Amino acid sequence: MKATAAAPVRVAVLGCADIARRRMLPALAASPRTGLVAVAGRDRRRAEETARPYGCRAVHGYEAVLEDDAVEAVYVPLPAALHAEWVEAALRAGKHVLAEKPLTTDRHRTRELLELARERGLALVENTMFVHHPQHAVVRKLLAEGVLGELRSLRAEFAVPRRPEGDIRLRRELGGGALWDTGVYPVRAALYFLGSEAVVAGAVLTDDPRHGVDVSGAALLRTPGGVTAQLAFGLDHGYRSVCELTGTRGRIVVDRAFTPPADHAPVIRVEGAAGVEEIRLDPFDQVAAAVDAFAAAARAGAVPDARACLRQAELLEEIARTGRPARD
Repeated sequence: MKATAAAPVRVAVLGCADIARRRMLPALAASPRTGLVAVAGRDRRRAEETARPYGCRAVHGYEAVLEDDAVEAVYVPLPAALHAEWVEAALRAGKHVLAEKPLTTDRHRTRELLELARERGLALVENTMFVHHPQHAVVRKLLAEGVLGELRSLRAEFAVPRRPEGDIRLRRELGGGALWDTGVYPVRAALYFLGSEAVVAGAVLTDDPRHGVDVSGAALLRTPGGVTAQLAFGLDHGYRSVCELTGTRGRIVVDRAFTPPADHAPVIRVEGAAGVEEIRLDPFDQVAAAVDAFAAAARAGAVPDARACLRQAELLEEIARTGRPARD
């Protein structure tokens, strides 16, 4: 079934994960640039329950939607350890792919999938939604204008309260752990503001012995110019979502940096010698923006942000190796 450039991208969802049900399914259904055509699940009843509010088809099993010509693209919210398998299967079936972060838990597989998408003229997008929020573009502009003078350091933290027993993020065999879940956000923030030349100077990961996955972690990155990034993340914490940049003339603080609700009105705090300025922005739906950006990539057959995605994979792997050198 051939689509015109202006037609909505016909999307199927592989799985019924929490983030799909809470955030992405409503956004995919609401966007004029996407059409939600199916929800696929290994549990038929759960797929039916998830699909029902949107009036789309429920499909038993993931393979069926990959064989369906009515499906142009898939959204993959599966556990991290399953991403590589199903992203590759979707690309080889000729589908554009929007995959939850991290794209994979192996930098080599990440590179292979990005190259496969390019070779086939398909979109492959890692669903890092916060980079679409204008509050971060405003901070970049302030940095470019020299508001902070010379940048000296970045501090980014994303942590969430304890996960319930049985949560997939506590299962090692599914790619669980804080690094692969909440750690992606501060690492991507460091890349966003400091560029791809930042390297890992040190890291610590703290495991929960009951589950064998890390529930807390921190990393120190540095650029060739000496700017440092102090990153912290966790799955057993009071909620934290902050990004702070410090320079020779002051500091910029962004609270609710990574997962602000659509109705949240951001406040960027700029502290300097002359006092404190608060830059207030209108509410913005970064989930809707991420969906629209994916639709544009699909229509263009593009692989946007491939370099950042790959460098992120490299840094995450290095943090895992450095922070837990004794793990098998």
